[in-house]
Amino acid sequence: MTIGGSVALIIIGAILRFAVTWSPKNVDLQVIGVILMIGGLAGLCVAVALMIVRRRDRASAEVTEQRRYIEPPR
Repeated sequence: MTIGGSVALIIIGAILRFAVTWSPKNVDLQVIGVILMIGGLAGLCVAVALMIVRRRDRASAEVTEQRRYIEPPR
């Protein structure tokens, strides 16, 4: 799940939890909103952790070149 998808889940969950006053029979929209927010937070944590791991892998694969000259260039 991407960071954008996680943020979208958090926003949709917050809307269901705090903004919707309509309550259908046998369905609690506030509980569904809380579940979506928790899922969004978990997805956000996983996405950030994967981003950090990928960034660390790139930094370790960086190649540098050193040239050493015995006599000065002409």
